[in-house]
Amino acid sequence: MSAQVCEELLVAVGRNRDRDAFAALFAHFAPRLKTYLVRIGAGGEMADEVVQEAMLVVWRRAETFDPSQASASTWIFTIARNKRIDALRRVRRPQIDPEDPALVPDAPKAADEAMADSQRADAVKRVLTTLPEEQASLLRQAYFEDKSHSTIAAESDLPLGTVKSRIRLALDKLRQGLQKESI
Repeated sequence: MSAQVCEELLVAVGRNRDRDAFAALFAHFAPRLKTYLVRIGAGGEMADEVVQEAMLVVWRRAETFDPSQASASTWIFTIARNKRIDALRRVRRPQIDPEDPALVPDAPKAADEAMADSQRADAVKRVLTTLPEEQASLLRQAYFEDKSHSTIAAESDLPLGTVKSRIRLALDKLRQGLQKESI
């Protein structure tokens, strides 16, 4: 098919929505587009999908084709190249589903729950200040800095058993102090 015939068919599709002209364009360009896409790295399935999308754009946007700007084949191959780029972007950065439960933020706490949490946090801070410094330090490292007992032992130059015993003792004192706070 000559370049002139391709341009005439494309103009006919744009002006009259000529299905026969589009069928002729599709029959001519679809295999060529697939070969081109496979040659530039698209897999067979992706190439088929991109050809379908590109030819759909040709059908929908044929009226925007301007023969003085580019030939029909250049225009169609450019659409296919751009559709392939879009397909690669979708693969690399998939669309985010805003309804995905993992992405929906938790509902804010009720005011009474937030107040109770704040009061508990204040009580824990007050009771922590009453503990001996070495016990309070071990609790901070274990629970606020999320360090393992073995890491704390290595950093503080204490045996692991001693670290565990002191943390257990500190937790007992913390529990007793919090019980007194709530009375």
